[in-house]
Amino acid sequence: MKRFATTLAAAFLAASMTICASAQSKTFRLGQWTEIHNSIVRELNRSYVDSLPVDRIMRAGIDAMLAELDPYTVYVPEEENEDFQYMINKTYGGIGAIIYKVVGDGVYINEPYENSAATKYGLRCGDKILAIDGEDTTPMTSKEASEKMKGKPGTSVVFTVQKAHTGEVKDITIVRERIHLPDVEYAGMLDSETGYILQSGFTENVSEEIRSSIVALKEQGMKRLVYDLRGNGGGLLQEAVKIVSLFVPKGTTVVTSKGINNGQEYTYRTPSEPLDTELPLIVLIDGGSASSSEIVIGALQDLDRATVMGSRSYGKGLVQSIRQVMYNGQLKITTAKYYTPSGRCVQAREYGENGDPKFIPDSLAKEFKTAHGRVVKDCGGITPDVELTAHKYSRLAYAMVLGGICDQFSLEYVKKHPQIAALEDFHCDDAMWEEFVAYAMTQKFDYRSSAKTMFDSMRKELAEDGLADSMREQLDALDKALNIEKEQFIRMKKDELVPFIEEEVAIRYYYQRAGVQVRIRYDEQLHQALAEAPAEEQ
Repeated sequence: MKRFATTLAAAFLAASMTICASAQSKTFRLGQWTEIHNSIVRELNRSYVDSLPVDRIMRAGIDAMLAELDPYTVYVPEEENEDFQYMINKTYGGIGAIIYKVVGDGVYINEPYENSAATKYGLRCGDKILAIDGEDTTPMTSKEASEKMKGKPGTSVVFTVQKAHTGEVKDITIVRERIHLPDVEYAGMLDSETGYILQSGFTENVSEEIRSSIVALKEQGMKRLVYDLRGNGGGLLQEAVKIVSLFVPKGTTVVTSKGINNGQEYTYRTPSEPLDTELPLIVLIDGGSASSSEIVIGALQDLDRATVMGSRSYGKGLVQSIRQVMYNGQLKITTAKYYTPSGRCVQAREYGENGDPKFIPDSLAKEFKTAHGRVVKDCGGITPDVELTAHKYSRLAYAMVLGGICDQFSLEYVKKHPQIAALEDFHCDDAMWEEFVAYAMTQKFDYRSSAKTMFDSMRKELAEDGLADSMREQLDALDKALNIEKEQFIRMKKDELVPFIEEEVAIRYYYQRAGVQVRIRYDEQLHQALAEAPAEEQ
């Protein structure tokens, strides 16, 4: 026993010395590199041939250093704190409108928010802002104009406006307000028994928005809920926990976070009594559902509280914390990984020494069990209980939507049409479609089909390999077959483009809620989910 005790003590001492030496080595290397970095900067400042752009190169150095870790660890200097807070809270001081800047021209109101200061003071889509506080907007960039519109709530800003429909020019003084963009973009009834909530983020108090929406929908007769988290990139972890709390008993484990240091583990449980533990629940997800969305989805799936439908989620199982640094800056730093109630981590990517992401192969996924014994896996986001087919859009649709053709057409349409039919009766009729085609024909965009772009790339490769001349006749014939005229191709894709046109136009007259209602009309995944929901969800 004495010999065993001596051996055990020696082993403990050796382990302690190893840990101590490792910590000292880590601290030593950090100090060494800090000294090297400082000496380089001092020498550059002393010897570089031109004036040293200290702010630029130091910021670039910090950003490059953090990029070696993961995409979510970032430095936010004091001058960017306002934008950072907007990302967290979706709140700012201003008039509440999206603007559009035409190069060499003024600034146009593209979309005023519902019940915002802009709307209250009479600004409408299509109105042209000639000057802000007497300063001509023609030479301004969109960012410069936006910054002049923003300001502390309660302060005033004067716009010189040319009204879209009358051409009248007048000054309008607007008192800035606290503008908050809600995370609950839409809450309404799909039919007499099915409620629907679309949530776009997890900023402060969104759980209360969800609670209020559910209460209101139940008063309208809701007997099942479709909770749409598609495209929701996440936000505050605490809000995710509170949302799960609406559907499961108080004290239920929602998520556990585990940090790098031993013992740095925290379990988050539902903090309050639930709103309804029996309400049938369908949760819609896709590849854009990430972070806090995945906490909610993972918990509801692991607890067998909801049917998860859609396509596999993004796979971000990392937790970020905010740390204050010198000179009023902030460091958003990855401090932990999170684990769902079954014990799985949904993180789908590893980050190497250079910060590049590498997908974790499915072969390394481990199996876990839900509350009712169903098998779920980790390492690759969240796989839905029911896979739904996503609509595949053509290259032309992407070009016209992402290129702003549909968006800018709606702006031009509003200028010519003071009103449209009530939303429930509004559709893109033949006259509107012809207006759209005529407008699109005046715009420059890449209207080639996917097949044509692949062909053009192949022909270029053949030419570089010296094979194009020998195949010229066949290539010319295929090129001719694939070369569809611009107007012909637009008309071929009418059914695909009409929903986007209707959505953009509806928003300009009836605000963002109307856009969601139009999307619901054409949402193939949503309609598929309602048709394929398990019997208890019907």
